[in-house]
Amino acid sequence: MPHSLSDRELYRYAPVLIGTTRFAPLPVTKNILITGGAGFIASWLVRHLTLQYADSYRIVSFDKLDYCASLNNTAILDQCPNFTFVQGDVTKQSDVSAVLKKYDIDTIIHFAAQSHVDLSFGNSLQFTATNVWGTHVLLECARIHGKIKRFLHVSTDEVYGEVKDDEARVESSILAPSNPYAASKAAAEMLVHSYWKSYKLPIIMVRGNNVYGPHQYPEKIIPKFTLLLTRSLPLPLHGTGHHSRHYLYASDATNAFDTLLHLGVPGEIYNIGSRDETTNTQLCVLLLREFSIDGTKEDVFCRWVRHTRDRVFNDRRYAVDSRKLEELGWRPEVGLGEGLRRTVEWYRRWGERWWGDVGGVLVAHPEVVGGKEGTGTVEVGVDDDGEVRLSVDGGLER
Repeated sequence: MPHSLSDRELYRYAPVLIGTTRFAPLPVTKNILITGGAGFIASWLVRHLTLQYADSYRIVSFDKLDYCASLNNTAILDQCPNFTFVQGDVTKQSDVSAVLKKYDIDTIIHFAAQSHVDLSFGNSLQFTATNVWGTHVLLECARIHGKIKRFLHVSTDEVYGEVKDDEARVESSILAPSNPYAASKAAAEMLVHSYWKSYKLPIIMVRGNNVYGPHQYPEKIIPKFTLLLTRSLPLPLHGTGHHSRHYLYASDATNAFDTLLHLGVPGEIYNIGSRDETTNTQLCVLLLREFSIDGTKEDVFCRWVRHTRDRVFNDRRYAVDSRKLEELGWRPEVGLGEGLRRTVEWYRRWGERWWGDVGGVLVAHPEVVGGKEGTGTVEVGVDDDGEVRLSVDGGLER
């Protein structure tokens, strides 16, 4: 179920967070569809484009409103004449075709996806349904629509698989996904590439590092650990804690997508990378510091951090080279220390009321969503209207 505010006025007092970039508007772009627009990263871009280009673009936010989406993330835009929200499912051709036609869409930015790696191990069929099937539906509807001038497809650095120390993947690196989530995103990329080659759909592919910041659903490590600390609860650290990730603050990611929307070249792939790399153990220490707890002391660390069983498989490190994007003028502006300060401040003030009851995702290993772990079937059929339908677990229509 989508999250709504217990205090309907809360969003009016929370800060309106966007990026810092603004480019000359594209003459071929008027109506932009952003799939997954009520989610974390997409909602940052929805707010940014709506407010930064108020006189140039109409922004249509399209979202199924799954468990990790929230209308709260864009509620402040409801009075903006160039903003529209449409509830719809990217896996349903009728929903996608209708929104493309009704709003005369000429540009698509495709964020909609299942993205929580932990859940993909026990619920992989839903990841295939949304990430692969949903992308195919969107591509085919865009092809039939025949008016798309730019199409940004949002992928992930995880498609490259594990990266050795002191190495970073470039856009031409071989894809080697190692978990069901990453594999579903890599599969979607193959479809996207085929529509560029076969139909010349003007696609720009984007692969980014881990993004964090305000508005992120607290199933991910930074908001989860922040909310646990606000409750004075210990942090469940997977495995040894030696796994390393690069973290990019949400406004920097927003600036990157804005840059690629305006300056990216169709047919090209761009990495979005951060210079801020840290292990999960080091991340715990940094977050504890935001709560005036000295995690560098072993006894203090052991009191606040509890090692738990690891994922089924956990890549030790991801890293990408983003020089190609930087050649377009983009640079990350917010370092990890400052980004964590801003994020913790937001969650301490707004997080509990913003998301409501999230206790179920603050555990070490959240419950599998949508069915019993390790079971399920996918059924494909054609309904009376001739539309192809996909169902998961024999009853959950996607």
